[in-house]
Amino acid sequence: MPKFVKTIFITLAILIPIYFLATQIVARVVDGKFNRVALAPPYHPSTKATRLYKSLPFVADLHSDVLLWNRNITKKHTYGHEDIPRMLEANMALQAFTIVSKTPKNINFDRNDDKTDNITSLMIGTGRPPATWFSLKERALQQCNELYAYAKASQGKLRVITSQTELKALINDRKTNPHQMGGFLGVEGMQVLEGNINNVQVMYDAGIRMMAPTHFFDNKLGGSAHGIKKGGLTPFGSEVIKKMEDLHMIVDLAHASAQLTTDVIKIAKRPLLVSHVGVKGTCDNIRNLSDAHIKGIAATGGIIGIAVFKQAVCGTDAAATAKAIKYATDLVGVEHIALGTDFDGAIPAHFDVTGFPLIVDELLKLGYTDEEIAAIMGGNVRDFMLKNLPE
Repeated sequence: MPKFVKTIFITLAILIPIYFLATQIVARVVDGKFNRVALAPPYHPSTKATRLYKSLPFVADLHSDVLLWNRNITKKHTYGHEDIPRMLEANMALQAFTIVSKTPKNINFDRNDDKTDNITSLMIGTGRPPATWFSLKERALQQCNELYAYAKASQGKLRVITSQTELKALINDRKTNPHQMGGFLGVEGMQVLEGNINNVQVMYDAGIRMMAPTHFFDNKLGGSAHGIKKGGLTPFGSEVIKKMEDLHMIVDLAHASAQLTTDVIKIAKRPLLVSHVGVKGTCDNIRNLSDAHIKGIAATGGIIGIAVFKQAVCGTDAAATAKAIKYATDLVGVEHIALGTDFDGAIPAHFDVTGFPLIVDELLKLGYTDEEIAAIMGGNVRDFMLKNLPE
């Protein structure tokens, strides 16, 4: 073997282990830095709230970005907002695992373009395959693969849900063994399609059942609430929505501009969803839903997930989220409102997933019945998915 070739092999033998060790350290440090809580566990809800929460047959959340961080969710962690052990401790039945593919540097709520990308360095730093360093589509497919791998490693504690039949089986199996849960895949921003309508089918085949047109910047489908132009739905966007509806994929209007939201409501033939949001009635900002949009989404038979972070609800505790829930249910009825936390979305959440009983406590204070609380905490998501997932 030539000396220079030998040198290359020796160098690689040294550098590769160092790289993978570094990725583990980077992933832990970055994850812990961005995914904090306002109130650390353990939590102390009232006895009444604890008893009611433990009796809930189906607890569900419409939005978590935990897959972004390459955190091993089969293990319990002391940082971040959730993992399978903590979700099962919280009696979770269904979690939406939403995929982030690109966010701009110096990200803000008001005005972002698509010229920069935070996620490239995160893909490299967390040890993802080189294909994910350069392709938004590959980033989405990689995170899909990771959820399936976690499900396999969980030894039956987590299963990936892609159809009504699979969800019905989970509901039935939890009657005899509640120590198991399901997860379904979503996408935050359809820049993952890379401008190709055929990639809708690619995403469907990968297990994705929910997609939001935009995230933090305008794209080929239309305007983001946080973009530059904040425009409406484009012709390509309309084509994608139709394709999604044909496949029984769920359209998520989180992060959509006001005009895009209006446009999608006008053309939608199937129920719409907003996975994680607040309402202008209690927290008036560019991201949150107006009364007209809340009513428009409800009119499609849709549901709205209320988040658990300050910019969504103008507060840092369960009471702020409950206040937003109260405003929305007073407007359109309990059956259209759910939880959409935005856990592990690079936010300081009110609490981690084991803090869900604190929301029950606040809803009880607001006069909700046990049945209404059961619907908000997961029953509405269950019923929506049983109707709207592919058969």
